[in-house]
Amino acid sequence: MSQTEAFFNYINDGYKCKGDFITLGAGMLGEETVTNALVNIPLKTLNRHGLIAGATGTGKTKTLQVLAENMSEKGIPVLLMDVKGDLSGLGQPSPGHPKIDERHEKIGIPFDAKKFPIEILSISEQDGVRLRATVSEFGPVLLSRILDLTETQSGIVAIIFKYCDDNHLPLLDLKDFKKMLQFVTAEGKEEISAEYGRISSSSTGAILRKIVELEQQGGELFFGEKSFEVDDLTRVDENGRGVISVLRLTDIQDKPKLFSTFMLQLLAEVYETFPEQGDSGRPELIIFIDEAHLVFDEASKALLSQIESIVKLIRSKGIGLYFVTQNPKDVPEDVLAQLGMKVQHALRAFTAKDRKALKLAAENYPDSEFYKTNEVLTQLGIGEAFITALNEKGIPTPLARTMLRAPMSRMDILTEREIQEVLNNSKLVNKYNKEIDRESAYELLGEKIERINKEKSEEDRRKEEEKIRRKRSSSSSRRSTRQNPVVKVLTSATFIRAVFGILKKVL
Repeated sequence: MSQTEAFFNYINDGYKCKGDFITLGAGMLGEETVTNALVNIPLKTLNRHGLIAGATGTGKTKTLQVLAENMSEKGIPVLLMDVKGDLSGLGQPSPGHPKIDERHEKIGIPFDAKKFPIEILSISEQDGVRLRATVSEFGPVLLSRILDLTETQSGIVAIIFKYCDDNHLPLLDLKDFKKMLQFVTAEGKEEISAEYGRISSSSTGAILRKIVELEQQGGELFFGEKSFEVDDLTRVDENGRGVISVLRLTDIQDKPKLFSTFMLQLLAEVYETFPEQGDSGRPELIIFIDEAHLVFDEASKALLSQIESIVKLIRSKGIGLYFVTQNPKDVPEDVLAQLGMKVQHALRAFTAKDRKALKLAAENYPDSEFYKTNEVLTQLGIGEAFITALNEKGIPTPLARTMLRAPMSRMDILTEREIQEVLNNSKLVNKYNKEIDRESAYELLGEKIERINKEKSEEDRRKEEEKIRRKRSSSSSRRSTRQNPVVKVLTSATFIRAVFGILKKVL
C-alpha cells in the first residue's frame, strides 16, 4: 500500500460519521490534496466548543464563514461577531471564480453558490437590531464582576439590588443605578443605614467611577429596554435553514469593556434560559466569538472564573462556543482545555517569543505519523489548516492538514443598500428598535427625593416656627414678672417699716 493510500484510509477511518455531519475539506499529504479524503465533523459534537486560530491573513474569517454556512444549511442557528465587518456577505451568494472550482475539484465536492438567511444585530450606534439588557438582569454578582469591584463594593451593590427589590424600584439602565448610588449616601442615608448598615461614601464613589468608565465605552446604549430575548437567536427560516445572526462590531475594538460585558451577559442569559438538552444529536445554537482576546484581555480574575464556568457548563444546554483569535495562547488554558474542535491556520515564527508560542501551539494537537506539526504550522497556505475534532464517540479525530472548502456566500461585505434591505425585511427591528423609557428607579427615586426634601423643608419650617414661638413666650414671661419701679418701692419692706414708724409717732 502506498503512503497516499495509507493516508486516504487514515483520514476516512478517522472522520467516518454514522449520523449527520458537515464537510470542511479534504486532507493533504505534504503539499498535495488527497481527493475525497474528506474531513467530516459530526453534528453531534459541535456543541463541544472549538477554536479557530492563525496569523493575520491566513483565512480564519473564511473558515468561520464556511462553518456558519454549513451549520445553517443543517438547520443550526448561528450567532457570530463581525469585528472586521466582512461577514455580512453571508447574505449574498458567491460570484464564483475558476480558482474556487479548481479547489473544489481537488477536494472532491461540488461548489454551490448560495446566500443564507441573516439577521444584522448591533450593540452600538451602527444600524441593526438593537441588543439591550437591563441592569436588573445582570444581578449584583455578575455586575460586580464585570466592574471588577472589591468585596466591600460588591456588598454595596448587593444592598442596592436588595433595596430596589424591597421597594419596587426597577433598575433598568445605568442612570437608574447611578441615581441609587447617590441616594444611598445622601437623602436615603438614614433609611439605608437603619435597615442595611452604614455605607461608605468613598466606596460608592469608587463604584460610580467604574460605571462612568463603562458609560464612556457605550454602556448607556446597551443597558435599558427592550431586553433582547435569546430565543430570537434560535430561529430557522421557511426552508429549515438556521438563521445566522451577524453582530456588527466594527466600532467596538477600542471598547473592550463593553464587548466583554455584552458577551458575559449573553452567555449567562443563554445558560439560564435554555433547558438541559441531553444527547439530541445536534446543537441548539453555535456562537462564534471573533477577536476572542477582546473578551479575555480586560477580564478580571473573577470574570475569567465566571467565563470558564459558563464554558464548562453551557454545552449541556446544546450551545457551542467557538473562539477565533490569532494565537491559541490568547485563550486561557482552562478554557482551551474545553475546546473539542481545533482549526489551526498558519503561525509565524519571526522571534524567539513566536517560536516558543509555536512550540506550545503544536503541543495542543495529536501526534501524527504523517506530519511534523511544529514545522508544518509555518508552511500552511491560505485556506489550509490543521484540524482535529471529536468523533461521534467523543474521541479526538486524527490530525489532518486540510484544504478547506470555499465559502458558498460572498467573501466580502454587503453594500449599505443591501444592509438596509436586510433590515427592512427583518422581523426583529420593530420588536427591539423602539426606545422605551418607562418609569424606573431614576424617576421613582426622583419623586422620593423630592418628597424627602419637601418633608425636610416642612420639618425645618416647623422647627423654626417652634423656636420663634418659644422665644416669644419666654420674652413675654420675663416682661410679666418684671415689677413697675413705683410699685416696687411702695411694696418694699423698708418703705412699709417707715410708714409704720410714722404711724406710731402720730398715734
